[in-house]
Amino acid sequence: MADCRSRSLLTSTFKNRVLLVYLLKKTDMVESCMSTANPIPWNSLYEAARAALDKAYAPYSSYKVGAAIFCSDGTIVSGSNVENASYGLALCAERNAITTAVHQGIRHISAVVVASNDANFATPCGACRQVINEFGPSCLVHCINKSGQIFESSLSELLPYAFGPQNLDPS
Repeated sequence: MADCRSRSLLTSTFKNRVLLVYLLKKTDMVESCMSTANPIPWNSLYEAARAALDKAYAPYSSYKVGAAIFCSDGTIVSGSNVENASYGLALCAERNAITTAVHQGIRHISAVVVASNDANFATPCGACRQVINEFGPSCLVHCINKSGQIFESSLSELLPYAFGPQNLDPS
């Protein structure tokens, strides 16, 4: 949604997306709605993100986050947030999962799921959005809250006009 829209339209669109994904999930149609050659196993990603959530280290904020990424080779890699007494050194769950995948030799991701135990959705922060863009500029992003509701978006909606490798001078 790169264009400017009213808050009520955004709220309505958000509620419709949450409802649609909820209904598809309840009828096991989430995977069948994907038309790619390597369909995204959303339910497996939701489970992996929830499992990672339980492994988070958040002694300072108590705000635990888990993430799971779906890689182009079909691998699912998860990560959790890791806080530090020097707050600025905390590592978000999404970046934790992506750096783990990169360490395994993976260079492209197709989907990210972020799970939290909050009533609201924990969308990726700006730094995470930028790192996701490095390895999956056309990535799909789902966020799942403690009630199991799902917010579905794309990275291009979360990070319009992204800066990436294509913006660097090759010389």
